[in-house]
Amino acid sequence: MSRMSRERLHLFDTTLRDGAQTPGIDFSVEDKVLIARTLDRLGLDYIEGGYPGANPTDTQFFSRPPKLARARLTAFGMTKRPGRSVSNDPGLAAILDAAAPAICFVAKSWDFHVTTALQCSLEENLEAISGSVEAAIARGREAMVDCEHFFDGYKRNRDYALACVHAAHDAGASWVILCDTNGGTLPHEIEEIVAEVVKLVPGEDIGIHSHNDTENAVANSLAAVRAGARQIQGTLNGIGERCGNANLTSIIPTLMLKSAYAGRFEIGVTPEALAELTHASRVLDEILNRAPLRQAPYVGESAFATKAGIHASAIIKDPRTYEHVPPEAVGNRRRLLISDQGGKSNVLAVLGRLGVEVAPDDPRIGRLLEDVKAREALGFSYEGAEASFELLARRALGTVPEFFRVESFRIMVERRHNALGELVTVSEATVKINVGGEIRMSVGEGNGPVNALDQALRKDLGAYNDLIGDLELVDYKVRILTGGTAAVTRVLIESGDATGERWFTVGVSPNIVDASFQALIDSITYKLLRTGAAPV
Repeated sequence: MSRMSRERLHLFDTTLRDGAQTPGIDFSVEDKVLIARTLDRLGLDYIEGGYPGANPTDTQFFSRPPKLARARLTAFGMTKRPGRSVSNDPGLAAILDAAAPAICFVAKSWDFHVTTALQCSLEENLEAISGSVEAAIARGREAMVDCEHFFDGYKRNRDYALACVHAAHDAGASWVILCDTNGGTLPHEIEEIVAEVVKLVPGEDIGIHSHNDTENAVANSLAAVRAGARQIQGTLNGIGERCGNANLTSIIPTLMLKSAYAGRFEIGVTPEALAELTHASRVLDEILNRAPLRQAPYVGESAFATKAGIHASAIIKDPRTYEHVPPEAVGNRRRLLISDQGGKSNVLAVLGRLGVEVAPDDPRIGRLLEDVKAREALGFSYEGAEASFELLARRALGTVPEFFRVESFRIMVERRHNALGELVTVSEATVKINVGGEIRMSVGEGNGPVNALDQALRKDLGAYNDLIGDLELVDYKVRILTGGTAAVTRVLIESGDATGERWFTVGVSPNIVDASFQALIDSITYKLLRTGAAPV
């Protein structure tokens, strides 16, 4: 099918509204503006900004909305309340007054909800739908209607659910969105029901809104498209209440890169914008202050990663052997991991990516691989700690100078009352370091042993102090590898500096402080190596 004859699909993002219902997520106005601009750059058609009048954040957001290049900013809200006229409903007035060119109303379409939750008659609900749509159009806005609980309502009272669709469409709604609000409908049901709906209302006016309670939100969205729906609602990274919403981060590349959809449909996202998808996903995670999901399809760190040696060997020969799409198409990258299941191909590929030049037949590569396997048997894992692996590899190749050597360290933890009479716990660390043959001893205090060690270690590294001034410990994770109080622990430290670079280092020991110190030393050594520090 030629590009000119492909059908247009429209993407409606509800990250700022439905995504904000995710437990633990609380967007600020600044967060919303940044996310809206990120979504706009991707090329989405509609961005639902929130519910004006429902909370101060959304009201403020719509009072000074961001300027968008192509997406239509959309306000969300309930249809008018039963028993109220359009002109006498403060909630509806706040929605109509919002500075947004489009409005998406949510309306009950399951008769059970109309009589139980709204406690009004079925006819009053239909009148509220049509009256709200007409009011929005009269104010010069594009009107859409989310038919809440549509699929549950259709299964129990088909005629009334369809009456709600007709009420919205006949009143002039540009889109009527069928919502699987409880997330329990399965793909085959979605496809069958949507196919019936588009016999009565044109598919180019029908949308789908899926929740992920059965892990089928993406599949349900695609099923609706196959049946005739032409708008998809979802959120970036699939965030949303309960189990989340349909994940646009998975839907967008599927529509663009899979021939079953790319050959039939086109969306507003360009190939150039698609290459920014991984970045957009990470921007959201950064705003939410949470680690990106490694196993996320398309954009996760593990999406194009392999640790099996025979797989890595094949990927090097031709990536299509184990990759369903090119990682570069979505802004991701290929990762051949270092592990006890990997082989020389993995090691050589990772070293090449890290800029470490070595001949494939170098005997040191075999010794390095054996060292990696032995260390992973002890609990080390280099899949998420490439900085530590690079140091291990460069040491095996003799290309890491000894910037400093820790001769010994000691930790003291004291619990006492401070001058205000408050009970506090203070950690004090003493570190003896050899820098260029000169022994230095430093003492540091912190709110914990690792913080105290970090303070002490960095206090007096001589000529290296200026080079690590911007070094920051970003994250600290501990995993217990064996049971009992004498358990072996693995510590993963994420570090960063003023350049924005991030790196991960690992340490393993039955002593959590010792494991932490190993990772900490690797972090500082890696920083010195990357800055080109010369040994003293």
